[in-house]
Amino acid sequence: MLSYPRTHTGGGRDRTLTEPPTNGEDEFRVDVERIRFSPYFTRLSAVTQVIPQAGSGTIVHNRLTHSLKVSAVARSIAVGFRDANDSTRAIIRELGGCDPVVVQAAAAAHDLGHPPFGHLGEQVLDRVARNRLGLPDGFEGNAQTFRILTALDSCDATPRGLNLTKAVRAAVLKYPWTRNEWRALPPRPAEELPRGVGTDAASGALKFSAYSIDALEMADVLAVFPKIGQHQQTLECSVMDIADDIAYSVHDLDDFYRAGVLQYTSVSAELNGWLAAQSDLAALDDAELRVRRPGHSLEAAWRKVQQKDAWIADADAFRNSVERVTTDLVEGLLTIPYDGGLEADRAVSAFTRRWIDRLKGSIRVEREPNIRSGHVRLSRQAWHDVVVLKFVHTRFVLDRSDLAVYQRGQARVIEALADGFHTWLNDPADAARAPRRLLDSVEAATEEYRGLLDAAPEYFTAAGVGTGASDIVQLGQSRAVVDYIASFTDAQAMSVATLISGTSDNLWESGRSL
Repeated sequence: MLSYPRTHTGGGRDRTLTEPPTNGEDEFRVDVERIRFSPYFTRLSAVTQVIPQAGSGTIVHNRLTHSLKVSAVARSIAVGFRDANDSTRAIIRELGGCDPVVVQAAAAAHDLGHPPFGHLGEQVLDRVARNRLGLPDGFEGNAQTFRILTALDSCDATPRGLNLTKAVRAAVLKYPWTRNEWRALPPRPAEELPRGVGTDAASGALKFSAYSIDALEMADVLAVFPKIGQHQQTLECSVMDIADDIAYSVHDLDDFYRAGVLQYTSVSAELNGWLAAQSDLAALDDAELRVRRPGHSLEAAWRKVQQKDAWIADADAFRNSVERVTTDLVEGLLTIPYDGGLEADRAVSAFTRRWIDRLKGSIRVEREPNIRSGHVRLSRQAWHDVVVLKFVHTRFVLDRSDLAVYQRGQARVIEALADGFHTWLNDPADAARAPRRLLDSVEAATEEYRGLLDAAPEYFTAAGVGTGASDIVQLGQSRAVVDYIASFTDAQAMSVATLISGTSDNLWESGRSL
């Protein structure tokens, strides 16, 4: 089998602290096991992926099952590179290699930072962190993942972080920048911004992989990949990111079908409506597009794709993808109502396998990728396939009003937790009785901010925050509150929120601990 020797100093195996020899055991395999045995990994079984498991049994993915499937897809892609042509293998070697175990570890870890309640929880915790707790870089699930691996979790080798190899730490950096560094960069058109930054980079990136408090750690990790350009993922990270896209776009549709959320009539009307009236819809102004009219939402989605990703967007490829999804999903899978029987289970399993195999077989490796892409990407046609699958996901699940009502309640839970713990820590008469883990976290985060101020005060300038002693204490306290809330499962968040808001009369419930 072909392996990819690493060309950068340290081989990507440098750990923060030196450890005893592993008796020949591969160091990357040690990283995989540390991640899998982490309590942060275990908690993912009780964190929502998109729709809650409650009432749906085991048919709906949670963050843990999603992570396991991403890991399997990512490893399969990396192993497949061994059969690539000479040119592709040369690019892979030049860029630092693509070890299947590194990819597997990164995929297992990629969602560790997700807070309770899926992406809704992420958005609300970010807003609360910035607007109520005074954290300029707020909250971001990817940045929280990096923070868990490097500071919040622990192992026998170090009390702070898992002491993972640099290759694995770099492979989770899907958005290798901080939120605030974009404020100092010259404005660019949306099509010239990396995916995830957002359209208003002057106010900070929407997606990022490290908070300011962890920025030096990120820079140190990326320094061992000299062939990877600024704001680009490592090759192993690109594979993990692609695998996440594949699993997200396919397995989530699996969930929605099994849960009865995707309905033939509505999905068919939208996709077939666009196919039948494509020319007429293209002639409409943006203001004339109406969400409730068949085909209009898909036309609006296509225009956004053209605007942001003109480098790959293609009208014929998009139509081909709409036709393919219509044939296989709408006129195929959705014509078999899910009743839990063998026929329905076989149908959804076959649909999932076909699409995953198709997307895995459409991988491309590029030495000089577009700024909106990575070194590893999907082919043009497969890229459009994922766009259409994600559209179905967004239009017929995430935009549902019944889900919105449920999520508004979840948002109140996050807000209650943040307000409750922040108020508690600032109550001089009672702060000492706050949960021990939270108090320890406040102390550790405050020390981290002090260390950052000594080593790189420019991060405070970029964020526009003060550097006085009280400012540092407040930052440490706020970051600790966010870290604490983000570590809850869905059920823990709801239970603790009722306690701290005074709406529960159950003091000691079985198995609950702060």
